[in-house]
Amino acid sequence: MTETVTRTLESDGATLAYDVRAADAGVAGGVRPTPLFLIGSPMDASGFGTLASHFTDRTVLTYDPRGAGRSIRTDGASENLPQEHAEDLRRVIEAAGTGPVDVFASSGGAVNALALIARHPDLVRTLVAHEPPAAQVLPDREAVLEVCADIHATYLRAGTGPAMAKFIAAASRKGPFPADWQDEPAPEPAAFGLPTEDDGTRGDPLLGQNMRGCTSYRPEFEALRAAETRIVVAVGKESEGQFPARAAVGVAEQLGTELTLFPGDHGGFLGGEYGQHGEPEAFAQALRGVLEQA
Repeated sequence: MTETVTRTLESDGATLAYDVRAADAGVAGGVRPTPLFLIGSPMDASGFGTLASHFTDRTVLTYDPRGAGRSIRTDGASENLPQEHAEDLRRVIEAAGTGPVDVFASSGGAVNALALIARHPDLVRTLVAHEPPAAQVLPDREAVLEVCADIHATYLRAGTGPAMAKFIAAASRKGPFPADWQDEPAPEPAAFGLPTEDDGTRGDPLLGQNMRGCTSYRPEFEALRAAETRIVVAVGKESEGQFPARAAVGVAEQLGTELTLFPGDHGGFLGGEYGQHGEPEAFAQALRGVLEQA
């Protein structure tokens, strides 16, 4: 793969870092495929190394969302909203100068990509939205949003270990959250190998900055249905019943589209990043197949 070039740009309240991997030379027929933008949140570009390696025939863009990795917030704010991320995405696409892109967006990145398309559909040809945790489409949305708010409050009060233990338990839970979820005992950080001591930091992109804004965002379905962008909502075969997968089902229903199954679970594209191993080769093949249907 051509060497990755890293650039920065100024957005409202943040300095963003993004990467451009140019396509390999010698594309058959001289016609290059549409550039591919890989988006996560709060996961930054470092999570897409394996997946990007399967698309050397395309120019691949990655970036670090504001407040994560190399992208620094300059406005002093402690939380992010999908609308802010959407404008950051617009700026990255425009600054890259590649023209309209295809997008694979996972988790909170899928929520942010839906917000982008509602505002700037001309920038995206095809969006594959992989397990967007959009709680507002769920029948148990009030309980889910309370759980997310409690994780955030626990982080502010007690730090990473107790909050991350609650997050892991919530993310892996199968089925709806009951109204009396607060009566359940809180998971112990040590059970997940998490720290039990509070280190005093409060800048975590997941627990602090994006937990509430991402999950409480309701996609603008009227604008999305009217957009020329092809939107494919995807879910991992091993994610059935979990919150992001259930939300993906709800988003697809609201859009009036079929749900597309991908290999693995929520991190099915990972190839050792963060110590997690999904099914990256099969995942990349599935993604390529969806993109080539356009």
